[in-house]
Amino acid sequence: MTQDLHVSGMTCGHCARAVTTAIQARDPAAKVEVDLAAGRVKAETSLSRADLAAAITGEGYAVTG
Repeated sequence: MTQDLHVSGMTCGHCARAVTTAIQARDPAAKVEVDLAAGRVKAETSLSRADLAAAITGEGYAVTG
């Protein structure tokens, strides 16, 4: 399932890698796209929205939508 979340606090490549790594730690098969300018994370994953949000917030970023 593809999920699209608004995420605040991401500003650089390190942020994108941290979010991608956190999601793939929970679902190694996940395909993750991070759009820093738009503040969006799109993930094709088997994770629930809550688990996906938990992975992102665990890295210190806020899921706003």
